[in-house]
Amino acid sequence: MPKTPTPKQLAANRANAARSTGPRTPEGKSASAQNARKHGFTGSTFAVVRLEDLTELDNLRADLIDFYQPANSEELFCLERMALARHHLLRCARLESGIFTACMNHALDRDDHPFRPMSEDLVCGDLPTTQTQNRNYALAQGFEFMAAHNDTWKLFLRYQAQNERLYRRALEDYQRARALRNEPNPTPQPQQTKPTPALGNKPDSTTPAPGPRTLAPGATAPGATAPGREAPSASLRESVSPPASPKGLPSCAPVALRRFPDNRIS
Repeated sequence: MPKTPTPKQLAANRANAARSTGPRTPEGKSASAQNARKHGFTGSTFAVVRLEDLTELDNLRADLIDFYQPANSEELFCLERMALARHHLLRCARLESGIFTACMNHALDRDDHPFRPMSEDLVCGDLPTTQTQNRNYALAQGFEFMAAHNDTWKLFLRYQAQNERLYRRALEDYQRARALRNEPNPTPQPQQTKPTPALGNKPDSTTPAPGPRTLAPGATAPGATAPGREAPSASLRESVSPPASPKGLPSCAPVALRRFPDNRIS
């Protein structure tokens, strides 16, 4: 039985682990990124018995890793999906070959002759008919028979199209994962809000303050008496002052009067 480490050995191991800096090179970081993987990837698990090579899928995976150089487990997972999709496409090619062989089997007899020979009008004359042409005719005849009696070809085409979509999707996922490799993580910045001005009688800073009014030559400011004219007396102002407004109505403002040299009042 293995010996149990002593407390001093455990303490020494912890001290050594605390001084470890981990991998520093990109290759070392890529290798250490796979330490936490539990599922593994074995090509022989996906091979068909007595039909496919046990190392075929492993070779596809190794070629993709060598070409794309994944930097983390997410990129490696995308490459493994691409390898599986490629393996399935190769299987589709073998399946297509087998289906055409079944077509020949339905069309030829034991003597390698078609069950339904060509029409006499087609083979008559001096034009010779080769063995390859006869077999091509038998292949088409078997294809017609299978297409009319079962859905083999429909299912095959659906299976092939699905594998092509899976390969393209895995490639797009890898490209997205690789694009995120060098993107810095955005740090949220606090938004600066402008203070809302309080409502009141404060003048707006954008509105210029009114300046002193300039008068035209010869004009007189409101309420002032022009030079050479006498200001109206108090009795005269009282006599022309407006009557009091009824209760509840605003009173009228007093009217400024001016006296002309001929004693006219305006």
